[in-house]
Amino acid sequence: QSCLSRQQLLAAIRQMQQLLKGQETRFSEGLRAVRSRLSTIHASLARAAPEPAAASCPALQAPVDGRKFGTKYLVDHEVHFACDPGFQLLGSSTRMCQANGSWTGQEPHCAEISECSSSPCQNGGTCLEGLNHFKCLCPPQWTGTTCQYQAQTAPPTWSVTDDPAFSRQPRCAQIAQTQQCSCDPGFHMSGTASNGICQDLNECEVYQQEGGPRLCAHACINIPGSFRCSCPDGYVLLGDGKSCEDIDECSLSQDNCTSGSTCINTGGGFQCVTPQCPPAAGNVSYVKTSPFQCERNPCPVESRSCHQAPKTISFHYLTLPSKLQTPAPLFRMATVAAPGRPGPDSLRFGIAGGNNRGRFVVQRSDRHTGELLLVQSLQGPRIVHVDVDMAEYLDRVFQAKHLSKITLFVSAYEF
Repeated sequence: QSCLSRQQLLAAIRQMQQLLKGQETRFSEGLRAVRSRLSTIHASLARAAPEPAAASCPALQAPVDGRKFGTKYLVDHEVHFACDPGFQLLGSSTRMCQANGSWTGQEPHCAEISECSSSPCQNGGTCLEGLNHFKCLCPPQWTGTTCQYQAQTAPPTWSVTDDPAFSRQPRCAQIAQTQQCSCDPGFHMSGTASNGICQDLNECEVYQQEGGPRLCAHACINIPGSFRCSCPDGYVLLGDGKSCEDIDECSLSQDNCTSGSTCINTGGGFQCVTPQCPPAAGNVSYVKTSPFQCERNPCPVESRSCHQAPKTISFHYLTLPSKLQTPAPLFRMATVAAPGRPGPDSLRFGIAGGNNRGRFVVQRSDRHTGELLLVQSLQGPRIVHVDVDMAEYLDRVFQAKHLSKITLFVSAYEF
């Protein structure tokens, strides 16, 4: 009987195992069906979901006959454009990448500036367009670069005849029954062989006409048999006899600046400057911490406008030669973390004000540095102001702004 009970028990266990195995198989099939259904629903929802906001914009190209500044196409980044000399920009000089993946502004183009549009040729001359220059075809009775001289009254180019010092008798010798005459260096023979005279060669005019090397950095003065160079006021002639160097009136104490101002050396002169902090406005006020820097006084906690105002304002003065070749780096802004405090993890740079803003761009030179570039040449003499600001962010939260007020003294000369 005990043997029979054992056989029945084993049979019952086997039936239970078979039943459990069948249940397990049906459960696995049910799980697979549910998983497949969930995958189908997820795929259909993903297709119907709106596209996520674009993280970047399409790449931009420099316009023909122009240049592009900026290589990052991420949201909120700017790209700047400028044209080569002789061309003017049509469209947007600055474009910013928007959150929807498109650029602000219009595509820039560079159009050639017509040198003949101002009708430079006088007295019936015909203007011919060239690359960055023009040429006048003059009627027979007129001459000069713009047909400004009557042919018979055009100034002499090869010699000076109205001063006795510029004319000399030739040195002649009888050689083999013929008379041979010669002139001193710097003079050339004029007239017939039997009745010739040595006239001064005007080196200043000759080299200018033939497009040869420039004899002088500034002014060329013709003298009998030779020439000499001169420099404008405020410059001294260097040892090579042709180059000019600016005189630093400030370091030589040749300025007349009062005790409350600072002497800034400029090309050919100097400027006396007295930077002033902006007057108090509302909760915003500044105190001068050095001759060239102002710092904002502490803000009331609730004053958002005060916290948005520049924390520091610094003043900078630069001297540039006229027609400086571009692009030219002029100024850098950087941030430094205070000891024991985390520095900003991102910076934003921008041009905040000033005149001639279209001639400058600000680009990031590394993670914590921005650089002001001159992209369109400046012809002096002139004074140009440009303001550059730098905003600090930590975890995308605005921390502080710093303003640099830059003054450029552009010389009248290219040296």
